[in-house]
Amino acid sequence: MAQLEVKNVSKVFGHNPKKVFPYLDKGMSKEEILEKTGNTVGVNSASFKVNKGEFFVVMGLSGSGKSTLIRCLNRLIEPTKGEILVDGENIVTADKDKLLDIRRKKIAMVFQHFGLFPHRTVCENVEYGLEIQGVDPKDRKKMAYESLELVGLKGYEEQMPDELSGGMQQRVGLARALATDPDILLMDEAFSALDPLIRKEMQDEILELQNRMHKTIIFITHDLDEALKLGDRIAVMKDGKVVQIGTSEQILTDPANDYVKEFVKDVNRAKVVTASSIMRKPDAIVTYKDGPRMAIRRMDEEELSSIYVVDKDRRLKGIVRIDDALELKKQGKTSVDEVIIKDVPKASPETPIIDLLNMSTNAQYPIAVVDDNDKLLGIIIRSSLISGISGGEE
Repeated sequence: MAQLEVKNVSKVFGHNPKKVFPYLDKGMSKEEILEKTGNTVGVNSASFKVNKGEFFVVMGLSGSGKSTLIRCLNRLIEPTKGEILVDGENIVTADKDKLLDIRRKKIAMVFQHFGLFPHRTVCENVEYGLEIQGVDPKDRKKMAYESLELVGLKGYEEQMPDELSGGMQQRVGLARALATDPDILLMDEAFSALDPLIRKEMQDEILELQNRMHKTIIFITHDLDEALKLGDRIAVMKDGKVVQIGTSEQILTDPANDYVKEFVKDVNRAKVVTASSIMRKPDAIVTYKDGPRMAIRRMDEEELSSIYVVDKDRRLKGIVRIDDALELKKQGKTSVDEVIIKDVPKASPETPIIDLLNMSTNAQYPIAVVDDNDKLLGIIIRSSLISGISGGEE
């Protein structure tokens, strides 16, 4: 079961939001509805699921509705319509006390502009959520220190916020959110106010933390490179609607519409697209028990100068060249085993094109794509790499 599920959530700002929905059903645009009704559509029938431990990124340009959406998830903004299920419980209908309990224990938020109390020390800022929960002062201080160490701020516990850099202040905000050990972490443009170098460091930091803690993270950004770097999956928003949800690779290789296609056109595909998307099905293979005649015939059929060899479970044994197979045939040999070249280029399905390019530079043979058990999944030739970078046909 998904840890968080959003079902047809809409948010309309204005005096009479209910009258907007018939126009939305007719497919009227956000601008047309504003002109006709005076109401602003913030979110329009958003639906998605986020699994436990998933890093889910919501991406869009300014005005797309992404920040409104994330604030609906903990009801900082009240949805006009729809359901938001946290562990199967609809928080839209939760009363004030229940909602407060959910915010204290299940959902924490990190804001763009830190939101630190200037009159409190770093430690006291991190303690705040624990203080609200009624945690004993000695225990909460210990927990705050542990949280600060987690984000790399050991030794800064008793400093004041204005004594820290912007990146360090954002780490304090992150530590404060983590101190209560929430199930779900909401991050609204958390790194966008930082300098580019510090921003990259914080991106690396949150990925490292996620590898250790496996939190469910919903991260809002307008930066496509940031979304591609961080997200297990990405939801792309436009004019309040979620127009596509997918992995970085799916969005790059199969954009849902012209808007997404235009959005991703300048992305360096070599860093995102992986071997699994560009590999060819390994039809032209032989088993190590097949003789040279079979190898020669298969190479002749496929117009190849070499062919991969696998065992009965399709685990990769190596590659055989046409010249070697012809020599074996001439000698009357019945096995290719003695001429199998075992030193062949191999990659996992997750290997990005940029790494494959480095491998192919000195490779004499196509790159073999294998799983953890060395099972042959596909092969990659140089033209496939060029096609993968350009997004075109081979």
